[in-house]
Amino acid sequence: MTGKGCLFIIGAGPGDPGLITVKGLECLKRADVVVYDYLVGEALLRHVRKDARLIYVGKKGGHHTVSQDELNRILVREASTGAVVARLKGGDPFIFGRGGEEAEVLAGAGIPFEVIPGVTSAIAVPAYAGIPLTHREFTSTVAFVTGHEDPEKSESRIDWDKLATIETLVFLMGVKNLSQIADNLMWRGRDPETPAALVRWGTTPDQETLVGTLGNIARRADAAGMTPPAILVVGEVVGLRDRLNWFETKPLFGKGVLITRPEEQSGELVELLSRAGARVISFPTIGIVPPENYDALDRSIEHIEEYQWIIFTSANGVRSFLLRLMEKGGDVRDLKGIRFCAIGPATARMLEERGISVDAVPGEYLSEGVVEVLKTYDMKGTRVLLPRAERARDVIPEGLAGMGATVDVVTAYRTVSSGRDGAELAGLLEEGRIDVITFTSPSTVKHFMEILGNVSVLPGSTRIACIGPVTKSAAEKAGLTVDIMQGPYVIEGLVEAMVRYFEKGD
Repeated sequence: MTGKGCLFIIGAGPGDPGLITVKGLECLKRADVVVYDYLVGEALLRHVRKDARLIYVGKKGGHHTVSQDELNRILVREASTGAVVARLKGGDPFIFGRGGEEAEVLAGAGIPFEVIPGVTSAIAVPAYAGIPLTHREFTSTVAFVTGHEDPEKSESRIDWDKLATIETLVFLMGVKNLSQIADNLMWRGRDPETPAALVRWGTTPDQETLVGTLGNIARRADAAGMTPPAILVVGEVVGLRDRLNWFETKPLFGKGVLITRPEEQSGELVELLSRAGARVISFPTIGIVPPENYDALDRSIEHIEEYQWIIFTSANGVRSFLLRLMEKGGDVRDLKGIRFCAIGPATARMLEERGISVDAVPGEYLSEGVVEVLKTYDMKGTRVLLPRAERARDVIPEGLAGMGATVDVVTAYRTVSSGRDGAELAGLLEEGRIDVITFTSPSTVKHFMEILGNVSVLPGSTRIACIGPVTKSAAEKAGLTVDIMQGPYVIEGLVEAMVRYFEKGD
């Protein structure tokens, strides 16, 4: 391999980022250069190393940003520098993906390569539409067919006579040729009443399924305005969809949910929403940055042995405090003998994951709840450290002062605007892509409104979901109508509240 790198031809799967293989993801994470197609989702690209180069090569519905010949040259050029290159392709590289052609070019150039198979849309999309391609009561044969042959071919290589006898047929990239496909099958004796289904954007929250018959599917698709990417399934197994449609019946299927919290803190919310079928749109309105100076925080760390309690009101507070503790040469051993209170289970979990036992968590995950739970302890004469955001309510320090405690409030972090483009946000709203906007703190509300700017009225169909009454109050003060709020005030509760809201048909 001296002087030459290696290239992984990776099948990214059909759209759902969870369908990439473990090996495919491992190879993607190793890559110095990633060459990717139109159908590869942004979620997969988040796994790429920060120092890796991304090269977009298009390939959308027959319109190519980069021609196949130029793409082949890019692959050879990048691998020849000694780089590890990931060629990330939608679906499976060797099923109508031209992966075989690319592999031939690499072999001819002496470039070492591996092919990492992917989950092809030919099987995944019907499965997500509730259509099993084989079933012993209906079919024992299935065929995958390209619905878009090379236009330079002088004649079709498809044997339509044989194809018409196969019980289940799956056509990829066939939307533009639906009429010809249906006619070719019916001319060879296939019953016009044979069930057929067209599935667009399969395995994603934008999935659309149109069911008809071989005789009318083309007309119905035209009337519905169906466009690529889509696949066509023909066969009696399509009739099982009524009973087996599991994906499109998820409680939040197709709902666009905007997340305003920082992307690095959105993992749990993204996962829970995705499980419920939502189309998750990450639009962080805030960023978490260090305090303008560390003077107060550093003094508290230098005299940490003087505190009997440390209270954390957010995971950001835990993260920022412990990071600064380590930067100052300390570690969790310096916290021995101190009691800890966490405002809620997520904050408590972050402490416990770092080996710190939590002594108190309120039943109500609010500052008022912290004060109430600490009333059960003798706080008189105690010294308490409260590392928190630069701006926050004074419920806790005032409440503890009333119990005779001395509270040192120090800034551990600040929330600032993410600097995202207001035009992008307005565009998403105007396109009707957002059904729910989620707010997880007053600061996400404040900066959302600043980014939104002159757009004073949200679309009437857009719902507002808040975590907790403090965030709800901030949203209402900003002129927003809050439709969804949950209890207890945790991420799981927020998603459950959204599910209940839409299940009721609101």
